[in-house]
Amino acid sequence: MDVVGYVRVSTADQADSGAGLAGQREAITAAATGRGWRLKAIYEDPGLSGKGLQRPGLDRALADVRDGTAQGLVVAKLDRLSRSLADFTKLMQRSLAEGWAIVALDVGVDTTTPQGEMVANVMATFAQFERRIIGQRTKDALAIKRQQGVRLGRPPSVPRRVVSRIVKMRSEGKSFGGIADDLNVRGVPTAHGGKRWYPATVRKVMLRSGSTENRAADSA
Repeated sequence: MDVVGYVRVSTADQADSGAGLAGQREAITAAATGRGWRLKAIYEDPGLSGKGLQRPGLDRALADVRDGTAQGLVVAKLDRLSRSLADFTKLMQRSLAEGWAIVALDVGVDTTTPQGEMVANVMATFAQFERRIIGQRTKDALAIKRQQGVRLGRPPSVPRRVVSRIVKMRSEGKSFGGIADDLNVRGVPTAHGGKRWYPATVRKVMLRSGSTENRAADSA
């Protein structure tokens, strides 16, 4: 079987020293020799994070297995390929659909063998379980916040031009009620998209505006 290797280190120091990359290359080369695989190339991403799968070296390795240049992708450690089980699962599903193998030497993943495929499937199951648990925890936390009256999502805001108008009218001596009436007549929507302004609403805008007129709002 023709295979390509992939190596990665995440920090500039590791990339400069080459120690991490060299160790990974040796492990991949030894595995290929021991199993009778033809190692066509080893691609690398020095100094890049394992977050996500968009990396130049990995892109070249995946291009080789997708076009049939190689039938397997070999990594010394799974976290060199991806730190996310979810991303690894997607890549494994992609490999099965496209007919090439993934081998991660440190965790026994080798989809060319029944045992290695079983390990990969177990990892995929745990990745799905992890996603469901995280989703449920998030859902429960949001429910608790709603019960506590915490407003979720992006906080509403009043356009700056409306705030400026309110501050200007207040500086001219208008009461909060008078400002609210003016905004209602003009059809200016509130921060929540409502159609009705009240004196208390105007006062809150003044207090949040950071204007020097806040003292007048506080004393009113």
